[in-house]
Amino acid sequence: MAVIIQNIALPVGTDTVHAVDTALKKAGIGNNMILRTGIYKASLDARKRNDIKTVFSVWAELCDPKAEQEVCSRHSFCVSADISPFEPQITGKVIPRERIAVCGFGPAGIFAALLLAEAGYRPIVFERGADCDRRVAAVENFHKNRIFSPQTNVQFGEGGAGTFSDGKLTTRIKDPLCRYAASRLCEMGAPEEILTSAKPHIGTDKLRDVVKALRRRITELGGEVRFDSCVTDIGIKNGKVGSVTVNGGEIPVSALVLAIGHSARDTFEMLLSRGIILEPKPFAVGARIEHTARSVDFSLYGEYAGSPLLPAGEYQLSYTKNGRGVYTFCMCPGGYVIPSQSEEDTIVTNGMSEYARNGENSNSALVVSVSCDDYGRGALDGMYFQQSIEREAFKAAGCTYAAPASSVGAFMEKRGGLKDISVTPSYACGVVECDLDSIFPSYVTDMMRTGLQVFSHRMKCFGDPGAVLTAPETRTSSPVRILRGEDMCSPSAYGLYPCGEGAGYAGGIMSAAVDGIKQACAIMRVFRPPF
Repeated sequence: MAVIIQNIALPVGTDTVHAVDTALKKAGIGNNMILRTGIYKASLDARKRNDIKTVFSVWAELCDPKAEQEVCSRHSFCVSADISPFEPQITGKVIPRERIAVCGFGPAGIFAALLLAEAGYRPIVFERGADCDRRVAAVENFHKNRIFSPQTNVQFGEGGAGTFSDGKLTTRIKDPLCRYAASRLCEMGAPEEILTSAKPHIGTDKLRDVVKALRRRITELGGEVRFDSCVTDIGIKNGKVGSVTVNGGEIPVSALVLAIGHSARDTFEMLLSRGIILEPKPFAVGARIEHTARSVDFSLYGEYAGSPLLPAGEYQLSYTKNGRGVYTFCMCPGGYVIPSQSEEDTIVTNGMSEYARNGENSNSALVVSVSCDDYGRGALDGMYFQQSIEREAFKAAGCTYAAPASSVGAFMEKRGGLKDISVTPSYACGVVECDLDSIFPSYVTDMMRTGLQVFSHRMKCFGDPGAVLTAPETRTSSPVRILRGEDMCSPSAYGLYPCGEGAGYAGGIMSAAVDGIKQACAIMRVFRPPF
């Protein structure tokens, strides 16, 4: 156990040694009481532009456990936490007759396979898309030549959708496994700062090398990763998973971790046809809003914008009216708006930043919450709702893979237009001016306008009529939840372990990785390593 000393606000640029010393003095902890100490988290507080602070949390492991309890009872800014390393436990007794399989090699599938490989299970992974290097080439070919691959794209392939993102590790979950997952990413080459940053990110450029290092670790331990291998069916006998069909061939398995991601629509349809219980879940749709990075920084930092002591400006805004929310999501400082579809003749947008976050523009999703009351209560109705918007966007922009776009000013006036824009759109396939009301239901665009009005009072850049909206953003989260029980299995098929964002149990790289870890541990509670 350790003491976490919270809310140590110090001037930006304060070194970590001074931050630790200040925290220990504030908590009344002498050097003779300490076994180990260090920075637990660091975040920026820019609410007062003339007094921007770095807020530290410091951990301290004390010689006497009773002293830890005393410190925490004496100070409200101190809490006790377990920071001991995570060690998965194998308690299962069943010897698997066949391989333990993982379907999908995004964050959830990678971490499930990693833990299973390190525990001696030698898992086999099936990933419908290509390895990272071929995947990057396929995406670049699409951007340049408009040659789209339904199997290898921004959504499918090694690393999952996160490979083409900011590599953001921010999450709302408070699970201690987050720290373990971050430490494993650091082992594979991620920046050490992700362990302490309150808004950690790896960057698309660095994340690709981390993903490949994770794959090497899995295969070095006897695991197998098969790319270009789409699972098109599962065999269920006597209520148990017994096989998967991959590229037309049936492969026996003893258990299957289903880490398919939020865009595997054909897999969702297959699961439903096989009697696997699915249910629709809420998500959000909208557009990417793009400002210059300079205007975002000025909105946050005022006269201090551009200071080398300050990070690229980030924001997170939200507003709710009559039960419906509008919010910004997946903000990419110094980044780009990218094509992110997984099906032909559709348009999907997303955001991406490299580690340096030094692009000319910054962007974020500006999205509105939708639920079963909007699109229907069938298991896949939300998925079809997404699909209809994406297809309509493709038609509205001229069926060329350019994206429909509008200036904020034109959008607020309920028309389409790109005149007098203050930012050059970064979308790789180009944009076409379009009335976004022709793509979305009115309750979505009306709430987007409300959000823009509200947010303009919080950040000056949101009041800029020359900012650009590029649509649609539809893949905010899975529209489906694949039900699972306390044993982490689907109640429809023993040995089927729904996992990660696609199964509806995560929302981003970190929470998906944590869910993959938990599913690997669930398998270890049933099976013992066969080798």
